[in-house]
Amino acid sequence: MDEFQLLVDLHKGAQRQGPGGDAETRRAIQLSGLDPEAPLRIADIGCGTGASTLVLASVLKHARITAVDFLPEFLDALMERARIAGVAGRITPVCASMEDLLLGEGELDGIWSEGAIYNIGFARGVAEWRRYLKPGGLLMASEITWLTPTRPGEIQAYWEGEYPEIDLPSAKMRVLEENGYSPIGYFVLPEHCWLEHYYRPMQSGFAAFLQRNGHSAQARALVEAERREMELYERFRTYYSYGVYLARKACEDAP
Repeated sequence: MDEFQLLVDLHKGAQRQGPGGDAETRRAIQLSGLDPEAPLRIADIGCGTGASTLVLASVLKHARITAVDFLPEFLDALMERARIAGVAGRITPVCASMEDLLLGEGELDGIWSEGAIYNIGFARGVAEWRRYLKPGGLLMASEITWLTPTRPGEIQAYWEGEYPEIDLPSAKMRVLEENGYSPIGYFVLPEHCWLEHYYRPMQSGFAAFLQRNGHSAQARALVEAERREMELYERFRTYYSYGVYLARKACEDAP
């Protein structure tokens, strides 16, 4: 099994593939101003196994949600959970890359992307996804973010190596404004979104994951990389988190 398949195997049984929480998704919906009673069209991009998708479907009672992920295993898990929750009829799974979303231009009331836009890059994502939104349409994206203007060299080097676009909230807001959005909200994911909702459940599955994969060198290397990330978070969590960014597509410039 190659490294990519191992990543899928490690994460496909999890409720979340990154930091987050149902309460935080609800908070973002409230800040967004989306009408819970309106027949909205929403795309959840990089939806994983559907944690955010199911909250969106629960709160936005008449919305039709396109759940986009490039991994069919994740979409299968999402739709099984949606069937159990009784919301599968309003969710359309789409197996697609972020670079080719198979969406129509100007058709969406909102784009949602929790902990996933890094796969294409924040600046590229907000620029390219804008065309799918109606005028005034909402963009919500959570993004790894520095919380302080300076930080220890060890954690700076780690995250700049993992994701060079990591930056301060002011820089992310500027990217949104430069790409035709009006920011309307921002908050930071609290520690429990990392520890209780993401890292601890992942840790609890390490032994079974290694057993499934014969304790191969690749499987052990993946577990050690995840443990390294967790250890760094435990030590340096006051310096970074995910920022939740909400913005609306600004009106087109007047002629």
